[in-house]
Amino acid sequence: MQNWLPAHKALLQMMIIHLPSPHQAQKYRAELLYTGPTDDACCTAIRECDPNGPLMLYVSKMVPGADKGRFIAFGRVFAGTVCAGVKIRIMGPNYVPGAKGDLNIKSIQRVVLFMGKRQDPVESVPVGNTCGMVGIDQFLIKTGTLSTDDTAFPMKDMKFSVSPVVRCAVEPKNPQDLPKLVEGLKRLAKSDPMVVITMEESGEHIVAGAGELHMEICLKDLQDDYMGGAPLKISDPVVSYRETVTEETEVECMAKSPNKHNRLYFKAGPLGDELTEKIAEGEITPRDDVKTRGRIMADEHGWDVDIARKIWAFGPDIVGPNLIVDATKAVQYLSEIKDSCVAGFNWVTKEGVICEENMRGIVFSILDVTMHADAIHRGGGQIIPTARRVMYAAEMISSPRLMEPMFLVEIQCPETAMGGIYSCLNRRRGHVFEENQRPGTPLYNVKAYLPVSESFGFDSDLRAQTAGQAFPQCVFDHWQQVQGDPLVEGKLRDDVIFAIRKRKGLTPELPPLDRYKDKL
Repeated sequence: MQNWLPAHKALLQMMIIHLPSPHQAQKYRAELLYTGPTDDACCTAIRECDPNGPLMLYVSKMVPGADKGRFIAFGRVFAGTVCAGVKIRIMGPNYVPGAKGDLNIKSIQRVVLFMGKRQDPVESVPVGNTCGMVGIDQFLIKTGTLSTDDTAFPMKDMKFSVSPVVRCAVEPKNPQDLPKLVEGLKRLAKSDPMVVITMEESGEHIVAGAGELHMEICLKDLQDDYMGGAPLKISDPVVSYRETVTEETEVECMAKSPNKHNRLYFKAGPLGDELTEKIAEGEITPRDDVKTRGRIMADEHGWDVDIARKIWAFGPDIVGPNLIVDATKAVQYLSEIKDSCVAGFNWVTKEGVICEENMRGIVFSILDVTMHADAIHRGGGQIIPTARRVMYAAEMISSPRLMEPMFLVEIQCPETAMGGIYSCLNRRRGHVFEENQRPGTPLYNVKAYLPVSESFGFDSDLRAQTAGQAFPQCVFDHWQQVQGDPLVEGKLRDDVIFAIRKRKGLTPELPPLDRYKDKL
């Protein structure tokens, strides 16, 4: 079969015939790739594919090298020529132009070309090619931009269509292997661009991946390759949820600061599915021009232009799909507490009130502020906890709901296996929304949505139901509201939310509203 239909030759030919050369492609891609002004030296060099211009190189992944524990940074040269021994600026994903955070100035030890399994050292690599760089792996976690120009802006970061929604807690069976685990997790985070490694307050190490199979591969790599076969204790997979609201707050919420001298009045409301998706996909970002963004939000999403131009922050993590907006009229000293309110907002959107999960699709509006005249009585210590309490209160009285991640499942099967597929999906709260027969074959393509929380063991269950005739493929698709009110007694509150809160070391019962909402 390999001799008759060699796939590698066909794939290479298709790339040569159908994909444009860097000279053609970078003319129209330069504006999309570069975050800085479109007329500066770096963007011009990218557009013209100039090998003599300033170096612009995007590192897209870290490849494990031959030396144990070291990585080769793999990337593509978009402008200039990369050489060994030349000092370059290494800009990480959190680098902000003009600041010094996440910026290192170092030289590359060696430049290599990836030739299948082997790596061939070369002196330099000009624009339009991919290459590997040795000696800069400790300054990059996963991705970043390299440049020789001091005024260069970073390239746009890669966006993934899937998000890490399945989480496992890992710990070593032998406590003396803990340093190995910590080192192994760092290396796993470097080698896989999708994995997210976090550490809970309880001290647990959490590995988050895109699905059951992805998690299985990551944990196998962690145990066998990065920890030298040291045994691990792995918890059952846990799914991340999101918290949202479905109605606007009817009465404004007020909270007083601990010294009783400051009051904040807030409201919460839903952002709307369309706007939430646009923010999540990076179409609307905090870096956009304020007036342009305000006009888009007013024309396409029905926002008031004045409020749309007074967005203080996106959250969590600076770019998340939640907003805090200034809807006040003539309040003095408001700019002095802006940073404290944004800090409280980032805290709240990272840990919602229902079960300390991230928020999604909520807009918090500041309606009014009463502050002490003396600046010492309105510092961060007074405002941040107050902002957190008032936002929690606003969320609790705006019909809060949980959102769960959904997989898009594509199943190929013969007609005889259709009954087994439907019964298997119905048991797991899945629903089929499309089925097509593939022309000229007896096979059917079935598309369905399946909650991620119900997907564990789905493959083996489906094969058992259909005698191995159905082949499923799962990929993360969207977030969907969970049926039921988390504040009312029922299966959602008593099973799902209690279990999440118990796992996180919180009290199983939800906190009462008067803990956050104050009265005059």
